Amino acid sequence: MPHPPNQLETSQLRISTTKAVVAYLKELVSTGLYGRHHTDAAERLIAQGIERLLEQGMLKPISNEESKHGGIKP
Repeated sequence: MPHPPNQLETSQLRISTTKAVVAYLKELVSTGLYGRHHTDAAERLIAQGIERLLEQGMLKPISNEESKHGGIKP
């Protein structure tokens, strides 16, 4: 079954990490709860971490306009 396209505008982010972290991400994928690829798992963990920081008040929500510019006010 094809993966439905993301309805939100997305940006690519390139990161470097250790082989151990990649192995953990692949292990999470094997649970079926973190997407189909280790990059999906990384994105979900980042999003969950940001959600947690928003809930704790460590980050402030950004507007849709700010999100279009990577969080930088135009």
